[in-house]
Amino acid sequence: MSRDKKQAWAEDASWDSTPRRGKDKLAEGHKAVDADRQAAIEQVVAIAVEEARPGLRKIPDPVEPAGEGELTADEEVRLQECNDGVDLGNTAWFIQGKALDTIATGRLFRTTPHKLEPERCYATIEEWAEVEKGISVGQCSKLRAAWEIGEVLVARSHQTNPGQVREIVPVRNAHGLNASVAVYEMVADNAPNGKVTAELLRRMVKLLPGDLELDQGEDVDTVSKTIQGAIVGQAQPETAPAVPAIPPAVRRAVDRRAVDLANVLDRSRIPRAEVQRHLLEAFADDSDPTVYEAVLARMRQTARS
Repeated sequence: MSRDKKQAWAEDASWDSTPRRGKDKLAEGHKAVDADRQAAIEQVVAIAVEEARPGLRKIPDPVEPAGEGELTADEEVRLQECNDGVDLGNTAWFIQGKALDTIATGRLFRTTPHKLEPERCYATIEEWAEVEKGISVGQCSKLRAAWEIGEVLVARSHQTNPGQVREIVPVRNAHGLNASVAVYEMVADNAPNGKVTAELLRRMVKLLPGDLELDQGEDVDTVSKTIQGAIVGQAQPETAPAVPAIPPAVRRAVDRRAVDLANVLDRSRIPRAEVQRHLLEAFADDSDPTVYEAVLARMRQTARS
């Protein structure tokens, strides 16, 4: 090829590559714009996540008071932020419980490699919680079972914990959420100094009649009245035969003794109907007149008085 032709070919090639270089630069420009846009989106998301994240970084550092009088505007804000932090302690446990329950129900752990055995994934929520989060099997079950009740109680201005709430989980399972809340509030209304304990809740649950029937559609206050009536024996069917009413104090005493029986027999509770059946059987027992004679003595004493 002659020198002139080579030069002409080079010029032609240079001219032909100009559009390609322009297209490449344009593509690079688009990529840069997309990268900037993606970075801006990620920054917005990061800010939103940070705003929603609880933790020490959201609690203001301790400083001396601005003065002795009214709080300044800045101090009012600091107080509210600290109030939120204190309240978080009363709600964190059932938030954790709901999160665990959601993960468990959806089996959201199923594709997470096991931290100690990476060749396999987690098989259960208990395994995932214990290895990944350090939450024991018992604590995981307790939090999952109690979170829904805890959420309602906190919304109704009660400060509670999973150790207390687990005592009324059987009530929720048997009679519904409102029944468990009603039992808690009955204890709260009568607790010494207003202090609810797991033991007080346990005792109340043992007092519930075994044949208790509740409408799960009723509100908490209505359910509470029904439970109270059942415990003190004031709820009588309209078609019940006319018999002398047993004084509420006697019924409460019977229920207390039924609790003692349950403790001796290592049972969670003994229904009043079961106690009555055994009493009647003992009263009718010809081979052992102990109960019969005790009843006879009481009746004679009543007749003389």
